[in-house]
Parts: sequence; C-alpha cells; structure tokens
Amino acid sequence: MSEASSGTRVLVVGGGIIGLSCAWYLRRTGFDVTLIDRNKIGAACSHGNCGLVCPSHVLPLTEPGAFREALKSLLDRKAAFKLRLRPDPALLSWMWKFSTRCNTKSMLAAAQPISALLGSAMDEYETWVGDEGFECQWDKQGLLFVYQTKQKLDAYEPTNQLLAEQFDEPASKLSASETLELEPALKPTVAGSWYYQHDAHLRPDLLIATLRGRLKDMGVEIREECAFESLVGRINASAACTQTGEIAFDHCVVACGAWSPKLNAQLGVKIPIEPGKGYSITTPRPEKCPRIPMIFPEHRVAVTPLRDAYRLGSIMEFVGWNDQISEQRLRLLTDGASNYLHTPVGNQVDERWYGWRPMTPDSIPIIGKCPGWTNVWLATGHNMLGLSMAPATGKLVAELLSGQSPHVPAAPYRLERL
Repeated sequence: MSEASSGTRVLVVGGGIIGLSCAWYLRRTGFDVTLIDRNKIGAACSHGNCGLVCPSHVLPLTEPGAFREALKSLLDRKAAFKLRLRPDPALLSWMWKFSTRCNTKSMLAAAQPISALLGSAMDEYETWVGDEGFECQWDKQGLLFVYQTKQKLDAYEPTNQLLAEQFDEPASKLSASETLELEPALKPTVAGSWYYQHDAHLRPDLLIATLRGRLKDMGVEIREECAFESLVGRINASAACTQTGEIAFDHCVVACGAWSPKLNAQLGVKIPIEPGKGYSITTPRPEKCPRIPMIFPEHRVAVTPLRDAYRLGSIMEFVGWNDQISEQRLRLLTDGASNYLHTPVGNQVDERWYGWRPMTPDSIPIIGKCPGWTNVWLATGHNMLGLSMAPATGKLVAELLSGQSPHVPAAPYRLERL
C-alpha cells in the first residue's frame, strides 16, 4: 500500500454484497478489516434478488419517457413501476433530479460509468469462480428478453443497435420459432426475443455465504446485529460508536445500500437515495423449468432458473419504508409470467420476499470519499445492479483507499455530482 492509505484498519459498515466485496478486496490489498451489519449478513436486498449478472444492463433507468411513466403509475394500481407521492422533501428532491435526467443526453452520459463497472465486475466474477473457486451456482447461459407482441419486439431494435455500437453489447434477434427452440418452457404465443449471450446468473445467498466464509478465513472480523450509531471525531474520524461498543479505525467505508440516507445526520451530508421496493417469489423448479434466465419487458418480470430452485422477481415501488408484502404485487409476478411460460411457478412457494433497492436519481452508484471527511468513504446506491457491480465496486474502493490508480475512472461516481 502507498502512503496515501494512512493506516491499515478499515471498518466496513454494511454486510450486503457490496460491503462483503469491499471487505474482500480491502483484505486482499493488505488492510485489517472489520465488517459490521445492523442485522444478519446478506439479509437485505442481497438475499432474494434474481441473481442476474448483466453487463447488458448498461442503460440507466433515466431513459426518455421514464418520468412520464412514473407519473402515470399514480393512477394505475397494477403498474409494475409504481410511484406513491407523499409529503417527503427527500423524495420530492429525488424525483426532481430524476426528471431532469430523463433525456437521451443524460442517459448516454450515465451509461458510460455504469458500463465500466459492469464490464469490470464480469471479469472479476470469472476470477472468483475460476481462480478462487467460489461456490455460487454460477451459470453463463445468457439472458433472453422475450416479447409477446411483434410491435414491442421490433421496437427494441434501436436500443440494441445503440448497445452494440456504443457499448459492444449486442443481442441476437430471434424469431418465435428460434426462441421456442432455444427455450421450450415458453408458450408458442411469444413473438420472439433478443438474446444476450454473455450475461450470467448465480444464487445470491450462496455467494454471500461463500464470501462470508472466505473473509473469516482471511482474518476479517465480522460482527452481526451491530448497528452503526455515530462517528468519533470531526473531519478525520477515529472510531465508530455502535450498539455493541466503539470500534477504532483508520478508514470507514459506508456500504449500507438503501439505508445509507439514514446516516445523513451522522455523516453531515445528504445522500440522495430512495428505497425502490422489489419483490420475488422462490419455488421449487417447475416441471417445465426454463433453462435460460429471462426478462419479460412488457410485464417487467424476471425469471431465474437456479440449479435447486426457481425465482420470479422484479417490480419497482417508490412507497417509502413500507414493510408489508403486497399480495397484489406478488400476483403481478405470477400473472405476468403466466403470459409466457407453460408453468409460471413451482408447485409450492418456498419464500415470498421483498427488499429495498438503493436508487439514485441518475442510476449511477455513489463511490468515493464522503464530503467533509478525510477518511470516510461511500460505496452505495447501486440501484438494481448491486450484484452485477459488486466485485468492481470492491476493487475500486480498495484502490482508492490504498492510493492506487483506479482501474476505472473514479470521478463519475462521486457524491458531489448530485
């Protein structure tokens, strides 16, 4: 490590996939790492997501027309993308920032740093699985975007051309018959698909367990049910007060996902993240189980065939910290999948789940030094792509803390842009 590291003790706050990835690369770089989480490791958004690792998901949520769609959802109880307005200054500020970025210029500008992390993370995953032997049910089967109507299928052509020309992420357009030959679990009524052959998927909870075990073997101290409360000192913090006592550090990395804004007062900053509530249903593999993960864009439903299970997921709700599981939202998943699949779910439900995605108004993560502090860092706001970006984020954080040249340009991820 260079002298820029200024000490070797690092406290990572947050035990999701981002925090665990930061801990992994920091420890590999030579830091002494302590990781804490307010609950159990990996119990939040890292647990029940669809497990997709998608370098193809380059374009941000802030595409032209996205804000108009959000406003329409106010009048549609069944909208997969759902906004519920409430007298919350943080939400209103977030929505304003989001609305000003829903244009082609901003979309393409955001896509560049998103693409950089996605591409780097895929390389790191290959190393984790190949060289490190991580057990996570890694499968590189690609990803199918399946459409019901030819109109919507053909309308994706300009987007595919953009991804191919500017980001080297082309998809193959498949006819209905080609789609059914590739994926017999689909109904013959589908119009066709776009196939991203280089995407992958894994079982998130198994990856979390593997990372946790490796970190403990490497000497990382992990403390669960240890909530962060405040920092000791100003500008250059010396320790964190937690519910189980004080923890001294030389650097602190805040990787709390959607909970990060709850630390605004302690950090003295405003982190513009809103919780985007997503749902999933996990069942046994159905009799006619898909072979390839799929997304049904017309219904905003994702399908992931795991080796020992099957998961439907998606939906986006901006409803604040509502901790209720909506049966209506879960039905949107099963009803949506039933339009495409012979057997949309397994014969029983093993888990009904929701989690809060950390949504930024420009779809770009927040990674870098926390303003006002010399030794507090942020690694949060990965929107719907935390799993897809995690290894690259951890690698970048370790580079920044150790004074190394970052492997991707770091400036686009700084909080100050917002």
